[in-house]
Amino acid sequence: MAKVSINLATGSIQEEELIVGIDLGTTNSLIAIVREDEGQRKPIALRETDGLTLVPSIIHFGPFGDVHVGQDARQHLLDAPERTIYSVKRLMGKSYHDVEDHAASFAYKVIDDHTDSLVKVAVGNQFYSPIELSAQILHQLKARAEHVLKVPVSKAVITVPAYFNDTQRQATRDAGKLAGLDVLRIVNEPTAAALAYGLGVRPDEERSIAVYDLGGGTFDISILRLSGGIFEVLSTHGDTYLGGDDFDRALVGLFKQQVPQFNTEDDATLIQELRLLGEEAKKALSHSEFFEGSIRGEKIHVHRHEFESAIRPLVERTLDSCRQALSDARLSTKDIDAVVMVGGSTRVPLVKQSVREFFVRELFDSFNPDEVVALGAAVQADILAGKNTDMLLLDVTPLSLGIETMGGLMDVLVPRNSKIPSKAGRQYTTQKDGQSAMAITVYQGERDLVADNRKLASFNLKGIPSMPAGLPKVEITFLIDADGILKVSAKELRSGVAQSISVKPQYGLTDEEVEQMLMDSLLNARKDMQARALVEASTEAEQMLLTTENFLQKNRNLLSEEEMNRTLSQMNTLRVALSAKEKNQIQAATEALNDICRPFAERLMDSALSEAMRGTKVL
Repeated sequence: MAKVSINLATGSIQEEELIVGIDLGTTNSLIAIVREDEGQRKPIALRETDGLTLVPSIIHFGPFGDVHVGQDARQHLLDAPERTIYSVKRLMGKSYHDVEDHAASFAYKVIDDHTDSLVKVAVGNQFYSPIELSAQILHQLKARAEHVLKVPVSKAVITVPAYFNDTQRQATRDAGKLAGLDVLRIVNEPTAAALAYGLGVRPDEERSIAVYDLGGGTFDISILRLSGGIFEVLSTHGDTYLGGDDFDRALVGLFKQQVPQFNTEDDATLIQELRLLGEEAKKALSHSEFFEGSIRGEKIHVHRHEFESAIRPLVERTLDSCRQALSDARLSTKDIDAVVMVGGSTRVPLVKQSVREFFVRELFDSFNPDEVVALGAAVQADILAGKNTDMLLLDVTPLSLGIETMGGLMDVLVPRNSKIPSKAGRQYTTQKDGQSAMAITVYQGERDLVADNRKLASFNLKGIPSMPAGLPKVEITFLIDADGILKVSAKELRSGVAQSISVKPQYGLTDEEVEQMLMDSLLNARKDMQARALVEASTEAEQMLLTTENFLQKNRNLLSEEEMNRTLSQMNTLRVALSAKEKNQIQAATEALNDICRPFAERLMDSALSEAMRGTKVL
């Protein structure tokens, strides 16, 4: 049955399929579409009645369950910093170990559970994943589009940094699904920027371009070869922790030199005030030689040359990445035909000057650098909607492919709409000590629990050497060939034990069944996410209980009676929480047990070190 959209303002039928382009940014996010204008299809960023296109990537959770996103949330950065989340993109697909060096710069609480689990954010007694937080931003963008366009919006192209790994890309897809969006394609931000400028659109065009993307939290340099309407990534380089936020921190460092009493990490509101003043100063110094402001009655003043001296090492780091990207592509600056500037931080004069001098090329910077990625995403969406036939679209996978992990969860290795042929791999490990086999079950679908997806095949990887849980490294690889045949292989890297199986993923599925599976995933997105979060929290809690029990059995002598009783009591509290099957209660009890046990681990390490050093002379 054909589907049509009704324009709610006019009552007319929306004939063309509406697919939006979204730039989900660290600092700001925005949404764009392509519209007909004087016989040409042009991308435009959607503006609200206030004239703004940018939605600050900020979420505020009020004390009474109210949630604010964007400008409404931004005003709470100072009055409720612990309940106002920003720069969540930096947390996507990350564990605490990945972000611990930067955790002090966040005014809100990032949970340290001393594991490699994906990071969580605590707001009061509630725990949120970066996926849930990003979904709030995407939901706000979706609502904006529906308000401006007066039609339902359910399909989108979302951009990510070229440096995002598979976990981060999948997290972005999951966030879109949770927001009620069918994410048709994840597009690299540099590719989207090139599309916005019309580079690579003509079938006869051949050129090599560099895309310099310096956003709020990430830096990417990509070298692309454009030939016959096909984008080929020759090389990428960059830093997922380098961006305008670091320019702001450099300015905060200058502020602290002027006012030493600001050198504190204990005042969350002061951290926010300094960060916001740094952002204000950066913007002012992009068009002025001098900035003067005040904070808590203290005057602050910065000259542009001071600012440039402070950030020059950061800009030089971006140029080092440019050199490496060119080397990886086996090109020199003379081989580059165009340089595209992306990201709000490219407004800084020192950045533009340095890039122009490095490449010896005039820069493509006429578009608003904050909007250019979303505009390119809209162009890609227009291609997917069949409105732009000048560019080649390769065959793609109709549904996601993955395997079953602990708790019956679906772990996606090849997301839906991945290009064919495609290859993806990920490492896993054992759950129990001495485990000698691992069951690998392959599923197809968009739901979070494998029970709701389609089982394709299963096999056992046998002969894993006996090792403690967590030590074996089993690499599982999915390879889809040009004919759509999926080959799944598993190999234990320490011993070389391997097994594989082949299957045709779409066998027996009609287009209607594929569409129904997609619709089910959107309709059940929130329920699925809640189920996944509960399973993950329960699995983490059970592992914590098992680890603690083993520790107590082996190291009873290190604990006092009071410590022992407190630990056992908290373990019982955690078991009660598990039986209640309430995610936030489980996570709070797990964190409390972790806090109790952390000093024990440190004491054990000290004891072991003392034993090892006994009788040894230190010079």
